[in-house]
Amino acid sequence: MAAPGDPCAGPGAWNQTEPEPATARLLNLCFLRTAGLWVPPMYLWILGPIYLLYIHHHGRGYLRMSPLFKAKMVLGSILVVLYTSNVAVSLWEIQQRTPQALEFLIHPTVWLTTMSFALFIIHMDRKKGIQASGVLFGYWLLSCVLPATNAAQQASQGDFQSDPFRHLSTYLSLTLVVAQFVLSCLADQPPFFPKDPQQSNPCPEAGASFPSKVMFWWVSELVWRGYRRPLGPKDLWSLGKENSSEELVSQLEREWTRNLARHTKATAFGRKAGSGVEAQETEAFLPEEGSKRGLLLGAIWQVSRSAFLLGTLSLVISDVFRFIVPKLLGLFLEFIGDPKAPTWKGYLLVVLMFLCACLQTLFEQQHMYRLKLLQMRLRTAITGLVTRKVLALSSGSRKASAVGDVVNLVSVDVQRLTESVLFLNGLWLPLIWMVVCFILLWQLLGPSALTAIAVFLSLLPLNFFITKKRNHHQEEQMRQKDSRARLSSSVLRSVRVIKFHGWEEAFLERVLRIRGQELGALRTSGLLFCVSLVSFQVSTFLVALVVFAVHTLVAEENAMNAEKAFVTLTVLHILNKAQAFLPFSIHTIVQARVSLDRLVAFLCLEEVDPGAVDSSPSRCSAGEDCITVQHGTFAWSQKSPACLQRINLTVPQGCLLAVVGPVGAGKSSLLSALLGELSKVEGSMSVKGPVAYVPQEAWVQNASVVENVCFQRELDPLWLERVLEACALGPDMDRFPAGVHTQVGEQGMNLSGGQKQRLSLARAVYRKAAVYLLDDPLASLDACVGQRVFNQVIGPGGLLQGTTRILVTHALHVLPQADQIVVLEDGAIAEMGSYQELLHRNGALVDLLGRARQPGNGGEGETDPLTSTEDPRDSPGGGRPVGRPERSIKLVPEKDSTTSEAQTGVTLDDLEGAGRPTGDRVPYGRVKAAMYLTYLQAVGGPLCLYTLFLFLCQQVASFCRSYWLSLWADDPTVDGRQAHAALRGWIFGLLGCLQAVGLFVSMAMVLIGGARASSVLFRRLLWDVVRSPIGFFERTPVGNLLNRFSKETDTVDVDIPDKLRSLLTYTFGLLEVSLVVMVATPLAIVAILPLLLLYAGFQSLYVASSCQLRRLESASHSLVCSHVAETFQGSTVVRAFRAQGPFVAQSDARVDESQRVNFPRLVADRWLAANLELLGNSLVFAAAMCAVLSKAYLRAGLVGFSVSAALQVTQTLQWAVRSWTDLESSIVSVERMKDYARTPKEAPWRLPTCAAQPPWPHAGQIEFQDFGLRYRPELPLAVRGVSIKIHAGEKVGIVGRTGAGKSSLARGLLRLLEAAEGSIWIDGVPIAHVGLHTLRSRITIIPQDPILFPGSLRMNLDLLHEHTDEAIWAALETVQLKAVVASLPGQLQYECADQGDDLRVLVMDKGQVAESGSPAELLAQEGLFYRLAQGSGLV
Repeated sequence: MAAPGDPCAGPGAWNQTEPEPATARLLNLCFLRTAGLWVPPMYLWILGPIYLLYIHHHGRGYLRMSPLFKAKMVLGSILVVLYTSNVAVSLWEIQQRTPQALEFLIHPTVWLTTMSFALFIIHMDRKKGIQASGVLFGYWLLSCVLPATNAAQQASQGDFQSDPFRHLSTYLSLTLVVAQFVLSCLADQPPFFPKDPQQSNPCPEAGASFPSKVMFWWVSELVWRGYRRPLGPKDLWSLGKENSSEELVSQLEREWTRNLARHTKATAFGRKAGSGVEAQETEAFLPEEGSKRGLLLGAIWQVSRSAFLLGTLSLVISDVFRFIVPKLLGLFLEFIGDPKAPTWKGYLLVVLMFLCACLQTLFEQQHMYRLKLLQMRLRTAITGLVTRKVLALSSGSRKASAVGDVVNLVSVDVQRLTESVLFLNGLWLPLIWMVVCFILLWQLLGPSALTAIAVFLSLLPLNFFITKKRNHHQEEQMRQKDSRARLSSSVLRSVRVIKFHGWEEAFLERVLRIRGQELGALRTSGLLFCVSLVSFQVSTFLVALVVFAVHTLVAEENAMNAEKAFVTLTVLHILNKAQAFLPFSIHTIVQARVSLDRLVAFLCLEEVDPGAVDSSPSRCSAGEDCITVQHGTFAWSQKSPACLQRINLTVPQGCLLAVVGPVGAGKSSLLSALLGELSKVEGSMSVKGPVAYVPQEAWVQNASVVENVCFQRELDPLWLERVLEACALGPDMDRFPAGVHTQVGEQGMNLSGGQKQRLSLARAVYRKAAVYLLDDPLASLDACVGQRVFNQVIGPGGLLQGTTRILVTHALHVLPQADQIVVLEDGAIAEMGSYQELLHRNGALVDLLGRARQPGNGGEGETDPLTSTEDPRDSPGGGRPVGRPERSIKLVPEKDSTTSEAQTGVTLDDLEGAGRPTGDRVPYGRVKAAMYLTYLQAVGGPLCLYTLFLFLCQQVASFCRSYWLSLWADDPTVDGRQAHAALRGWIFGLLGCLQAVGLFVSMAMVLIGGARASSVLFRRLLWDVVRSPIGFFERTPVGNLLNRFSKETDTVDVDIPDKLRSLLTYTFGLLEVSLVVMVATPLAIVAILPLLLLYAGFQSLYVASSCQLRRLESASHSLVCSHVAETFQGSTVVRAFRAQGPFVAQSDARVDESQRVNFPRLVADRWLAANLELLGNSLVFAAAMCAVLSKAYLRAGLVGFSVSAALQVTQTLQWAVRSWTDLESSIVSVERMKDYARTPKEAPWRLPTCAAQPPWPHAGQIEFQDFGLRYRPELPLAVRGVSIKIHAGEKVGIVGRTGAGKSSLARGLLRLLEAAEGSIWIDGVPIAHVGLHTLRSRITIIPQDPILFPGSLRMNLDLLHEHTDEAIWAALETVQLKAVVASLPGQLQYECADQGDDLRVLVMDKGQVAESGSPAELLAQEGLFYRLAQGSGLV
């Protein structure tokens, strides 16, 4: 029953058969009233239990009884009392038999129970520490609909006197619900006793209100701080436990280990199943052994499924609203075209359209946020898994993987795999979009919609052809780029030799020739890309043109109206996005699959066997055997042949055991076996006590000296001082700028080879271990330093006396001081005993000593000081003078010595003054306008203006095309047809074609201008670098220079033109939309101006913060990659020192620090996207609202033009800002390419008036007159007061101790260093008056290191093309290389790899050539060369 006079009670209120219901307005109010009655309770009773279950398992402590909580409870209690009274009144009226609708009893009863449930949820929120509830926010928002509808209905009826109680109840209910909604927008206090520990700078998301969370307003404080000043690490929030490596890696590792164990068990079961049909059937259900992709995918799914499914649900809900908007637009245009429609319907449609667009934005941004956060977490987890695998790899697996491969896994493959998460839904959702779009088109246009499918399918071959051709040119560009990179790398690494000979111009010409070919391929590829972009961007127009043409020619009701025209365009935009998103998603997933396979292959590599060595942490007592090997046979991997056989060895405590033998005998393999690095084939092995290890190739960390020596141990200053003195590092510490706190650089680049080896030895000595495994630690030291280190550290009287030492050595002069000697041959022990015993046996040791004494075999015997491999910079100043007092090593550096200027301005290890390599600077703040001006000047002013004019023209064409469509839609209809439909269609098509041509030309101009700017900037960079003096290259790491010629150049080539094109496209698109809205509805100017101001504000805030966050993220990610590479290279040392735990913790800390930067950038992107899309939705709202207000004066076509254009601008706003941000981040590369323009340059290569006229020098007389030079102005003279005259034809040898200045004289003669005092004369001409190339081309120098450049062999022999082939063959015959070159394919035209890595290898045995070929061919033969490489641990 219904109450008398209730407008929703009669049958006519719900009658849908009448074309124009009499109660249309009341019908809509009744519908809202019914929805408002049942939707809020259903919402809370469905989501409430799920929400309670969630907070039960994810509680955060409990909240104190705050004023906010009390207010919520009081208001909720009043509502409960109010609805209780409504129930009581209804029951009383029923008892009094007053006629009324049953609704008056059911409604308050349902709401009474629901309000009681809401109060219970508020109470549980406090118990579980929930500061803001999204479920309750949604409930109170929905609950406002019913009281508002009732209040509106009752106010319109005005019958207050008839039922005052229900009127007052309705108004009071509305007031209380609105108050509850306002309170739900606030956040409560933090939990009193939180379960998670308090962080120093916690993320504000946990304490933010629900609106702040969905709009990402909680990020605003950080963005504002980044706008006011550059952000630093201290400004960033602490990483939550749920995002930390400790939590995420353990979860993924647990699932991966479980899946791998199941797979191994299943595989073993299948193998044991026997043979026959049953075994084959069993194996058919087992995964292939080589394909374990599903194992990692399963582990990832287990740890990420809830977050992924929640993000997918958000996307699906967002898409529901995406397709509701075109339907509402159609109803709105129908309203505009109906002059009789009531105004309130327009306002209702505008509000609904705005709300749907906002809800689409919010749900889509929640989808992006959750999946981006999932990407970040998976990146952390997989990186941690790779790092832990690195520390567990066996030696064979480690040698099968290069360090670059591992770094690529972390930096490239992990990135690609995690990025694919965002595109997984792109494999199926676009198909749903397409189906829905075709349904909507069919409803609008009927069978004409089928032509849209035909047009889209016809565009596929074009895009396929363009992609194929573009890939061909991209491959060509990459080939040229690789050639240029190889040549540039070779030039920079061999710049000393190039400057010796004055070859800079020749190499400049070669590099620029390759660069020209590279840019030519880049231009062609870019033009094809422009065609592809234009075809994509105008595909919506092409489909619309064909569909409209077919519709007007074929359909019976063929008149074009605003609804058909602009709703169709809106749907086609969605369809276009779907058909672009699907292939891109497929491409991303295919790339991710390749990366997944690479990661799985790495994670399934063989690991070290933890049970290979029976290790005991307790030290052994005197006289007890510390090391025991019985019948040991070992191999580098389970599949490789044995490298050590029949090893029986016992080493007592305190023994110095020397291991000697020829190259490849297995000496290093023996130490690896004792460390457990080799695969044990048979036998047993035990080691008692902690072990320290010194590898043959020194490995140092990118840390300070003291951190390298202590190596995760506590600092003992006195013991540290003793260790450094014993390892001959004391004098070096005195010369280092910050003493023991001096950073050694990546891979110890600030140290010489000998210093790194002594630092590696000091690390082992500091350990105070029981067993020391020393793999030829004296090899990189000259004779005097090596003897001193042996006596003070390793020998009987050294620091290690009393410990067990196994010393692999080629320094045979130390053997008499060893307690025992083991001689290895072909992987087996040839003999073992004391030095005297082995001499009396006259066996393998005697043969070894005999071969060492033969001429030319100094490498096998005592190291000759004159042929030492010790770096000239390594000598500690000639040693400390006898009687010099002990130095006191500073553990706290002085203030001045810690500054970057001090560390970069003082030499670390070069007595002659070569500076320390300087690091790359990190830019801060906004990019200066001068950098943009530099780039635009490189493009060219006229070309820039022409490009802007073209963009303006194509946008005008776009505006005219859409405006013409609005005129077409408003043409009068006669008998269902429009008189000028054909003319309208032709002009519509012509304008669209003009826009397409203008768009292509304007984009092409951007790319052509970008290529021009790249050419100019690269040429300037190359000129600035090659004109720099030799000291510049000694102070600047090659990696920094290569970065300018590779990464920065690639950014200028590709990224800057692409971002500039995007920025111009989006900016002019925004101008068009603003113009359209203002032309259609001039009232919208009032709303557009504030929106533009807000847009400019968001843009400024975001760009400043985002650029700095990107820089910090890049720097922090580089630290992660460097640490992974460092760990991979030193994994043997890390395992030997049992330091896996600290290294894993270090890696986790660096990954967490990287993610601590990545997370703010992630949420800043969401902050920008959500708020700018809401600004775009506000523009839609303003355009539509102004259209309703001006309905009487507007055409439906013009309104459709305005609103549909505004609907497309929502995402354009954020992409315009992102393009600007990306452009600003990329323009930094221009700044970095200009870095070297301000560095000092060499003297001119040629002088216009040269004192040396040909033929100079005619005799070769050289005279030094009081000559002196220094390496830098602030350093003392390296050479002083040299006065000597060398007559023509004399042969002069220059000798002296290390650091005496021998090479400095050669540098001065070639003017690699200019004279600080005095002068040098050649044949009566001062060389200071001669151009550098004139001087250097007249002096021939043979460098110590052989250098070959990539290119033909003839080019390497005659770079300047000054000699004939006959002369070159004669020179080759002189050095006995004619036969070798003649055997090469192409002979003189044979293409050499960088450093000649592809030249042939001759393997000698017993005075004859046993094998010949490239290293790869000889390794494949597994002959003598393979055995030599295997014995040296190279394979």
